Amino acid sequence: MCPAGSSDAATEFCAVMRLFFKYRAVPLCLFGLFLALPVFADQVGEANQVDGARPLDGAKLYEQACAACHGSDGRGRPLEERGFALELPDFTDCEFASREPDPDWHAVIHEGGPVRAFDRMMPAFGDALTDEEIYAILGHIRTFCTNDNWPRGEFNVPKPLFTEKAFPEDETVFNVRLDTDDSKAVIIEPLYEKRFGPRGMIEAKVPFGRRQTGGDDGAEIGFGDLTVGYRYALYHNLDRGNAFSIGGEVVLPTGDEDEGFGAGSTKLEPHVSFVQLFGDAFFQSQLQMDFAVTGSAPDKGIVRTAIGRTFTEGEYGRAWSPMVELLASRETVSGADVTLDLVPQMQVALNTRQHILLNVGVRVPVANSQGRKSQIVMYLLWDWFDGGFRDGW
Repeated sequence: MCPAGSSDAATEFCAVMRLFFKYRAVPLCLFGLFLALPVFADQVGEANQVDGARPLDGAKLYEQACAACHGSDGRGRPLEERGFALELPDFTDCEFASREPDPDWHAVIHEGGPVRAFDRMMPAFGDALTDEEIYAILGHIRTFCTNDNWPRGEFNVPKPLFTEKAFPEDETVFNVRLDTDDSKAVIIEPLYEKRFGPRGMIEAKVPFGRRQTGGDDGAEIGFGDLTVGYRYALYHNLDRGNAFSIGGEVVLPTGDEDEGFGAGSTKLEPHVSFVQLFGDAFFQSQLQMDFAVTGSAPDKGIVRTAIGRTFTEGEYGRAWSPMVELLASRETVSGADVTLDLVPQMQVALNTRQHILLNVGVRVPVANSQGRKSQIVMYLLWDWFDGGFRDGW
């Protein structure tokens, strides 16, 4: 792959690329398939159109079924006109209107507010409107938000245990790791994510936990390295079903390296995240580089991918999302081995509103596994923009 006489840097780069293509062939093929699927879907949709069929008028249907409460402009009618005190959503507010995917809106329109633990004042229209009419109304509702910078909620796919999502979030996540080696470590990592504007997001996390030391003291309790980061949703295209973001993190050496709670280095970790939709299925990928600014932590390249699909109990019930992640990393020094891990996992919605989520999986070493044992990993996620922790049950 590299010509004779290449420099050491070029030779090392070629070695990394050989390993990349060796271990990434299957995900790359899947990635290409997912990119092509929207084109095939468009062709099938065109082939299935009935000659002479007139499209449904979403604006007219909205006026007939929704405007009495939500207003012709989507802002909600004044209290004196609607006759009840319940606060109504503002469909022109892109921060609100862009976050949820069409199927979630469809569920509330079809079944009424209680299907997602909202007020009963939102009636069920399932007996009055067909699915096609509901989606025509949704198409009109989407026109009230006139700022296309906001990524649609369809890209807010289930969060894998390790791969960073391309969608900016307002959420708090409690990550938990249980080591099965001699350390018997139990590490808890609270993660806070706050969205800024249509595309930006900041995050902060700091782990803490307990691990066996093997000495007379038995165990140590401590805090790990503080991480702060920023993510920006650079591109999103709902017609093609894909989006990607760029971002980076700064890791500060606040943990005790000697006790195994920190890396002892200040690190920069730039990354790119990608998502491709395929109906209820999805493909996510993240490319990351770790650079040590201070200390002795090794520089490394990291590739993470996740493939999964969401199923529901019945048509509108609890969501279950089985996923599999493949994690690959390699230090940038010449001759370093590639480390591969496989992470099967299951995410489930715990409450009716589905903004409290649990994900449980096992990280299994596959390559370069000497001295490494499986880990039990999980998180509890609270999407606090959709309500308080005790709401929606």
